[in-house]
Amino acid sequence: MSQALDANLAVLKRVRQDLLRRRKADAKKGREGMSAEQVLRAALIKQMFSFSYSELSFHLGDSNQLRGFCRLSPSATTPMKSALQSNIGSLRAETWETVNKAIVLHARARKVEDGRWMRTDTTVVESNIHPPLDSALLWDGVRVLTRIMLRAHDEYGTTRTNHRRRAKRRSIAILNAGRMDRRVPLYKDLLKVTHKTVRAAERAAQELARKGVVVYATQLHHFLPLVKQVIRQTERRVLHGESVPAAEKIVSIFEPHTDIIRKDRRDTYYGHKITLSTGRSGMVLDLVVEKGNPADSTLAVRSAERHAVLFGAVPERAAFDGGFASKANLEALQSSGTREACFSKPAGLPVDQMTSTPRVRRILKRFRAGIEATVSFLKRSFGLSRCTWTGWPRFRAYAWCSTVAHNLLTLARALLARTKPA
Repeated sequence: MSQALDANLAVLKRVRQDLLRRRKADAKKGREGMSAEQVLRAALIKQMFSFSYSELSFHLGDSNQLRGFCRLSPSATTPMKSALQSNIGSLRAETWETVNKAIVLHARARKVEDGRWMRTDTTVVESNIHPPLDSALLWDGVRVLTRIMLRAHDEYGTTRTNHRRRAKRRSIAILNAGRMDRRVPLYKDLLKVTHKTVRAAERAAQELARKGVVVYATQLHHFLPLVKQVIRQTERRVLHGESVPAAEKIVSIFEPHTDIIRKDRRDTYYGHKITLSTGRSGMVLDLVVEKGNPADSTLAVRSAERHAVLFGAVPERAAFDGGFASKANLEALQSSGTREACFSKPAGLPVDQMTSTPRVRRILKRFRAGIEATVSFLKRSFGLSRCTWTGWPRFRAYAWCSTVAHNLLTLARALLARTKPA
């Protein structure tokens, strides 16, 4: 893995640019910072071993092997968890995508991956949120707004209110109420408390703005629209009996970018759909974090086009899950130069139109099934089942960081297999 990174030192320029974006004016003060190479390697170690930042700091101080991989000298001070979090969090998704592209092209140069075959599937990465119950979201809004107001009151004497105890009791009572007719009065009282808190927060934000206090005013202006949206959707659903569309719902005031994903008409997930493309080597060639829940059938041609941008040619053979199947997709893939395109389910397409022979179809169907193992490996060993970083930009960066760590390990295993004696 270290040799593969050493062979692609040009990507460190992008990493360094991301780190300099957050560089403070007094950067010459305090402890010496981490280099771009150290930050990149530490991030990969974190994802590969599923460390928290505290655990990463501990193991970098405890393990000479990990220190050597991260290019930390034996006498150097171990980075603290706050420094690791700040530096690793500075790397953008576009930077990680550049690193992944360099690793994939390095694999092609070492004849591990040729890019002639492609298989594509989608999965869901969950956001780090609790189950989005209306009562829990209202309680979140009350406690967060109250916390900000109390801090502002202690420092600047602004308006405050504190209904947290009452809101928490109503939220717990709603959970324990057996029937909806018992919950409605509790919801009404919880909504009343939330409205009071919102009005007090609006007055506090105006006072803070007049006093020129930017920090607390900004925090209130950020959360107030989100809490108001929670109030509206709760009133529509609970009081008026409406069915609120998923596009109009908010499922977390802390991760408002979270989408509601319904897969296979069964399970509901709260996070983002991602589209993965892999090759015969098992490496992830491409990844897209989707906004919303686009149909799989709209993603097949785009995956082939992104593959062509990466490798300079469309895949000769492409395999997709049944959700990608459509006659338009098959015709578009074949017209672009893909010789064989197979979907795991016909979905209205004649089987003989997909591939030249039944044997090729069987081969591609078995090839497509291999992506399920890659998805499982990413989720079990590289933390891709649930994103623990906050915000939409960092969600995308997290997905790409896990992918790069997976690809480096897969590439290293393939290269080591060549050197083993027969």
